Amino acid sequence: MTHRARHEAPDTALASAADVPGRDVVPRRGDFLEFLGLMLAAGALVLVVVHPEVPGALVRALATGTAGLVR
Repeated sequence: MTHRARHEAPDTALASAADVPGRDVVPRRGDFLEFLGLMLAAGALVLVVVHPEVPGALVRALATGTAGLVR
């Protein structure tokens, strides 16, 4: 996952919300999108391992669709 560095002085303008006492930290949207992308990639990898014929069928379907657009 992405590593975010913390600054030494929490009273500066660059301080994160986690450095302020008594304030809850809300997960950023980027963290959710990163998690979603990792789950999508892991699911695709599992699908390729479980059903090795899927990538060939996908390439065939994309090639057929593209050839139909050229005509």
